[in-house]
Order: sequence, then structure tokens, then C-alpha cells
Amino acid sequence: MADAKWYVVHTQTGVETKARASLISHAETAGLPHLIHEVLIPLEKVSEVKGGKKRISERKFFPGYILVKMELTDESWYLVRNTPGISGFIGSGKNPIPLTEKEVNAIIREQEEKQTKPKPKVEFEEGESVRVKEGSFANFNGTIEQINPDRGKMRVLVTIFGRPTPVELEYWQVEKI
Repeated sequence: MADAKWYVVHTQTGVETKARASLISHAETAGLPHLIHEVLIPLEKVSEVKGGKKRISERKFFPGYILVKMELTDESWYLVRNTPGISGFIGSGKNPIPLTEKEVNAIIREQEEKQTKPKPKVEFEEGESVRVKEGSFANFNGTIEQINPDRGKMRVLVTIFGRPTPVELEYWQVEKI
């Protein structure tokens, strides 16, 4: 365990979960589970509204990559490189570059934060034009004046009777134009 370090492994995008399962079972079959300590797919929770209902789902925040804590030997290198769905290590040739402890801790801390506080699936910026989808101002267009991501709300300037009027709306009530 003393020689175990975290490495970034490149996978095909969309098959990270399958590649993770393959690597773990491949290690078991090859009799090398003691070399592969942990396989992590960093995820974040995102919220979206579909059909008027708020849904929280998970999304990978490094699509196409998984993190593997392992002892690097010729056998473990070969095992990872020849696992279906994995294209290789991040690094140069046969010398993968391990992540520093600081980088790993930052990624794990970021994942924990993103798991406890879901962020909106769609990101907005101040000054951006949006269309109101639901509520009293449905089908009105406006410009985002202020965003409050902690509350999931924004203030949009909607033109009513020729005058810009600030309206507070939730993220799910608007869509980008």
C-alpha cells in the first residue's frame, strides 16, 4: 500500500463505469487485486426540471477519465493497458505520471462538494438573453441582470409595455435563446 499512487487513466467517453468494472474484474481474474486499490469516477449532482418536475441526476465531471489508485508494476501497467474500454495512462509512453496528493485531495473534496449541493444542469451568465418558459411571464424574452446560484434564482429584465421590468425567476423557469 505504501507504493500505491493515483493515476489518471483515459477511457472511451461514456463507458467509464463499464471500464471501471472491467478493470476491477480483470485484476481479480489475473490474481492482481492487491495492486489495484481503488478506482474512482468523479461525479457531480446536477438538477434539471423536466415536465415540471425537478430531477437530480449524476454527471461525470471528467468525462473520458477515471482515477486509479494502484501500485505501478509491469503487471499492473499491462493489466490497465489491456482492459477493454481503457486506452491508456496519462503520461509519456510507458511512464505514467502519478497525481500529487494535493491534486487527489482537491478532486475528492470537489466531488464531495458537488455531491452535497447539486448545481443546475444549464449554466447561465449575466447579460445573457433568455426566454421565460413557465409562470406569469411565459413566452417573454429578457436579459439576465443578476444570478444567485446558491438559491437557484436569477433576476431577469423583461420588457412589459415598453419598459424593462425586473422579475425574479428560478433557473428551471427560463431557457437560453
